Amino acid sequence: MPNPQLSILVVDDAKFSSVMIGRALTKAGYEDIRFANSASAALELIEQRPANVLLADWLMPEMDGLELTAQVRQQDYMSDHYTYIILLTGRDGQDVLSKAFDHGVDDFIGKSVMNDQLVPRVFAADRLCGSLQRLMRENRLLTENIASLEKRNLIDPITGLGNSRYLHQRLGDSLRQIESRGGALCHLLIGLPEINSQRERYGERFHQDLLRGVARRLQQLVRPLDVLTRLDDRHFGVLTLIDDLRGCSPSSFKRLHEGLNLKPFKTDEGFISIKAGIAMVSLDASALPVDSKRVTAQAETLLPDAYATGRIVPLRYKQPVL
Repeated sequence: MPNPQLSILVVDDAKFSSVMIGRALTKAGYEDIRFANSASAALELIEQRPANVLLADWLMPEMDGLELTAQVRQQDYMSDHYTYIILLTGRDGQDVLSKAFDHGVDDFIGKSVMNDQLVPRVFAADRLCGSLQRLMRENRLLTENIASLEKRNLIDPITGLGNSRYLHQRLGDSLRQIESRGGALCHLLIGLPEINSQRERYGERFHQDLLRGVARRLQQLVRPLDVLTRLDDRHFGVLTLIDDLRGCSPSSFKRLHEGLNLKPFKTDEGFISIKAGIAMVSLDASALPVDSKRVTAQAETLLPDAYATGRIVPLRYKQPVL
């Protein structure tokens, strides 16, 4: 049985032909049929409301059926829709059909056999449209679900540490804790400026093994309650809560700097040394309000100096004076 609500758009500059097509489709049970006497008029109708099936004459003035097909495919892409396109043609031959299929046409009806083939071809398009629209809906739901899972994901898959989203979540929690209970926090941004060149030299497997090695080393060096995260391919982050700002100084984290820079890592390529720079931002309640992104952005500005000097570069964050 046909779907009466199937949206069909007939494009033909010959009024008599459009009337004949419309009459045959109406008799077959289709109710949502629109007509356009040119390709440009058809595009305007599609922009107002997409069609499920487009029946168009191949040869039309100004814009032929292949050009119309290309325009419709662009609109389909923008609207996440699929239009089943059938061209009406007096042409035949394998080369002609191959050219049309390459341009995105779905089916043909020869004008000489249109009376016999029109309704059966539209029936077939009707069934395919139902399947295509269902698949597109399922694909949209799948894409949305994947995006939702990625949005909620807080774990770095390579090292098993928290990721950048997790750091910002915990940093936001810590800022609220300082505001309500006092104390201070210290955020360390650890950069590995040479790790990408090592990745190019030794490959992706080496790169991931080295990241895991750095993660294990840092886990041994940080305190049990510190938050350790991997932010991206060459940055790790550490967040620690302290009683007051005196506990956040370069000497307090000297073990991290030396543990990364002075002791090589055992890999399949032998013992590999890395260069690590550490930027440190500390603050207490006097610096509030401030959000987590501002804190991490401040740390990023310090990294170049950390690379250049080979030292931990500290900054006590203060509210700007207005």
